[in-house]
Amino acid sequence: MRKIFNLIALAVLAFGVSCSIPNNGDESENSPVDYVNPYMGNISHLLVPTFPTIHLPNSMLRVYPERRDYTEIRLKGLPLVVTSHRGSSAFNLSPFQGEEKDLAPVINFSYDQEKLTPYSYSVFLDEQQVQVDFGLSHQSAAYEFKFMQDAPAYLILNSGNGAMSWDGKALSGYQLIENNTKVYLYLEPEVMPQIVGSLVDGSLHAGKEVEGRDACLVLKYPRGTKQLRMHYGISFIDEAQAKANLTREVAGKTVAQLQEQGRDVWNKALGKIQVSGGTEDDRTVFYTSLYRCYERPVCISEDGRYYSAFDGEVHADAGRPFYTDDWIWDSYRAHHPLRILLDPKVEEDILHSFVLMSEQMDNFWWPTFPEITGDSRRMNSNHGVASVIDAYQKGLRNFDLEKAYLACKGAITEKTLAPWSGMSGGELDQFYKDHGYIPALYEGEEETIPEVHDFESRQPVAVTLGTSYDEWCLSEIARILRKEEDAQKFKEASFNYRNLFNSKTDFFHPKDKDGKFIEPFDYKFSGGMGARKYYGENNAWVYRWDVQHNIPDLIELMGGKTNFINRLDEMFTEPLGRSKYAFYAQLPDHTGNVGQFSMANEPSLHVPYLYNYAGKPWKTQKRLRKLLYEWFRNDLMGVPGDEDGGGMSAFVVFSAMGFYPVTPGLTTYSIGSPVFEQVTINLGNGKTFEISAPQASSENKYIQSASLDGQALVKPEILHEAILNGGKLVFEMGPKANRSWGVE
Repeated sequence: MRKIFNLIALAVLAFGVSCSIPNNGDESENSPVDYVNPYMGNISHLLVPTFPTIHLPNSMLRVYPERRDYTEIRLKGLPLVVTSHRGSSAFNLSPFQGEEKDLAPVINFSYDQEKLTPYSYSVFLDEQQVQVDFGLSHQSAAYEFKFMQDAPAYLILNSGNGAMSWDGKALSGYQLIENNTKVYLYLEPEVMPQIVGSLVDGSLHAGKEVEGRDACLVLKYPRGTKQLRMHYGISFIDEAQAKANLTREVAGKTVAQLQEQGRDVWNKALGKIQVSGGTEDDRTVFYTSLYRCYERPVCISEDGRYYSAFDGEVHADAGRPFYTDDWIWDSYRAHHPLRILLDPKVEEDILHSFVLMSEQMDNFWWPTFPEITGDSRRMNSNHGVASVIDAYQKGLRNFDLEKAYLACKGAITEKTLAPWSGMSGGELDQFYKDHGYIPALYEGEEETIPEVHDFESRQPVAVTLGTSYDEWCLSEIARILRKEEDAQKFKEASFNYRNLFNSKTDFFHPKDKDGKFIEPFDYKFSGGMGARKYYGENNAWVYRWDVQHNIPDLIELMGGKTNFINRLDEMFTEPLGRSKYAFYAQLPDHTGNVGQFSMANEPSLHVPYLYNYAGKPWKTQKRLRKLLYEWFRNDLMGVPGDEDGGGMSAFVVFSAMGFYPVTPGLTTYSIGSPVFEQVTINLGNGKTFEISAPQASSENKYIQSASLDGQALVKPEILHEAILNGGKLVFEMGPKANRSWGVE
């Protein structure tokens, strides 16, 4: 998934030089974090790459030095904080040696010898002859600089849109992001500067306060300065809190000490899953994917308080961390379910945060894209409801289910269903309630509904299918809460996908307001840019399978298991239909193709597992191994499409372990093909769940037989309860498919 509005600005953010991690040749010598390669996927196949983010798990402070893309040979200064998963640095720092006339708000550095891990960064600024080292904590960090030229040294601090001031000991300031949200900075140099001045129009002036665009203060040090250290804290509350964060976390600590602490924190988080077997690259892809799953959402509680952009107020957190920055449209699929396994308390706190957000906003509506700056209401549908029911069904109780239900119900029945809109429902939504589908427009027909975004369009098929799933989730929650009337109403609405099914073609086909299928119609290319006039980022071939909550009924709609399997096979073999140039010019999110299947976009993630539901689990095993090895690799292009901070990477983590949550909201996991000989999951409840596949390899990808706690496993599924109870899942693997295993 991508955010079209920010595409140009966000394309500048990736950086890195090395694309591989050290290989000690002996896996026993490596800790989990040693396998993480933050450069994996830093060159995009088409749209937005991954970013080599330095941060601690789910932490507020994130950085990745800026450049236009991976191949760029210059860095845009050094970052102090990135305020969103894809945002540019809110403050910029440039160490400088040279003529004073060459000072600039941001120095574009030529660089070399870059080394980056999840918890550390070092780089040599070769023209400046400055060695940079960086370490961080959750809300604060430290830089160390070694200057090698015989010249005065400068530190240039820049706020792109804000203010900065010097009080004789420290520099403080803020930057306005958006939606009246500010990020604050408090920075203490270890050595006091000789001169502090403001940089205005390229000239250094006396003055210790500056405000506006590119608000710059410069700390000048005398000739002979060889080393400088500085610590800083950030806050979304105020400058005093930024100082408190610095004092609490990094005061008196060296960069090396912070790096060692960060390494320990990462090993604890990643070590919740221990794997053995597979290749060195398999382990790197696995742990790098798991590292991506801790990039978002972020905890923004600071000493028991947090700033909420949802109402513009500072709140006491009552002892529970407040989380935001979560793009739920894709993260509900596998990212939230993975956290339920590994960090259930964190997941409860995240859902509790969503309840608070709902209460803080003008309308009591569950968020769709909660960010640091508030809910941006992006994409289609309101899939946060899936994370609510999934957590509850899997035993999580420490959040208010009643409030969550009411907020989700409001987001689905009161807010408009029109994509990328936070407006109340209108004519389009009433039509959906009356007729059970979103009506489509004919090619060239003018849009008249004010709620509809002028670029994103109605996406009538995507919205109808997505809302059908959302209403199934509502019906399940209503049933638990004994709201029988709601449960029945939403259960009936959960079948609305049937209203767009074309039995002559076995596709979900847009209808006009009179109930007629839009004709003529091309299932690959109708719908304009991103197929948005009818679908959303993906074409009809992907949305053909978007009925996660009722796969048996989808099989029946398609005439039974044999035809269902044939249609799945067809998806993986159907050609693009145009040149790659022309195909991706219209469908730029629809990359990572195997036929019409798109590994690069989240609505496809469950599709390879659908063979399990129709009696062909060996095909699930075959497809998964092909997709994992082709599209997720330990190299610079090793991620097929937009990795939105864990949404896609969680698919890799689950699939490499050998199971996947096809339907969030059910406690069933579908079996795939385990990559590793041994996987041990620390469940945090004093128990572990083991997956043993001693013969597993790139050749031995097919399950010959399986057992769970010594009992034969005859269906390609396991229950969440079986995992939580601890125990052992054992697979016998082989090079040829056992076509009778897992077939009912």
